[in-house]
Amino acid sequence: MRRVALFILLLSLSRLAAAADFCLRVASYNVENFFDATHDSLHSDYDFLPDGQYYWNETRYRRKAQQIARVVAILGGEDKAAVVGLSEVENASCLRLLCRCLSNLHYRFLHFEGPDRRGIDVALLYDPLLFYPVDSAALTVPLGRESTRDILYAAGRLPTGDTLHIYQCHLPSMRGGKQASDWKRRAAKQVIRHHADSILAIHPDALLLVMGDMNSSPEDDLPGLTNRMIPLSEQGEGTHRYRGIWNCLDQMYLSPALDRVSDVRILRHSLLLEEDPRFLDATPNRTFHGLHYNPYGFSDHLPIYLDLCLPLPHLP
Repeated sequence: MRRVALFILLLSLSRLAAAADFCLRVASYNVENFFDATHDSLHSDYDFLPDGQYYWNETRYRRKAQQIARVVAILGGEDKAAVVGLSEVENASCLRLLCRCLSNLHYRFLHFEGPDRRGIDVALLYDPLLFYPVDSAALTVPLGRESTRDILYAAGRLPTGDTLHIYQCHLPSMRGGKQASDWKRRAAKQVIRHHADSILAIHPDALLLVMGDMNSSPEDDLPGLTNRMIPLSEQGEGTHRYRGIWNCLDQMYLSPALDRVSDVRILRHSLLLEEDPRFLDATPNRTFHGLHYNPYGFSDHLPIYLDLCLPLPHLP
């Protein structure tokens, strides 16, 4: 395994030797109900079956995978995103189909089956030449008798020799009201904080990123980490639109070392937006408007991404 990792590192460095810095893109995207069309007896996925209220079938499932693949390709810009965190993915079968749709980009994925009632999980797509996983875990959020998505933690070695720590999240929703559900999101962030603190206590200069759908407005509520979506939110930008108002539900928290070398943005590509006649403005081009299926839609969220640049190690 160490020989394989060394080979990947040397191969990546040979590709980048002419550059002064190594630049890498990490993205997060809530893909909005990426279900297969087969019933999972352990979860309540009835709405996304051929006889469910969304009439979800194999054709629609495969179309959804192709649409997500288009977004992942766009996220890469001129090259490719090294890591793409995904929220609202039903299972590994969906991820295998998505990777086949992206076969020319050679992605692999990390995923753990979680306890969510509907069966939706978080996952990571990654290019092993750019992000080589050395550790991963599903962090469970204790909510008593209730359950929610696990938090996916992954540590990966970069071609520079640095390790990037990533937490992909999809925190509990505001169902029942913001105040009534706040304790659930606080519980999830406490899990992240405890795990991240254990890393930063040993490695204060660790490159650490918490990202995903936080299901709330951006806050500075993970001590020691900077929420880079706060200034974007203050400028009126957002990743999700509700009743004509943009919200930054999708966020990125950065450790100090990562914050110094990174830039965070929202992907507002024309394909991912459509006109909202009610509010005379653009809104995310989603798969469903109520129960009406839109084969040209993508998701009710826009992706966010981070570009970081690190100095390459000296090669003898």
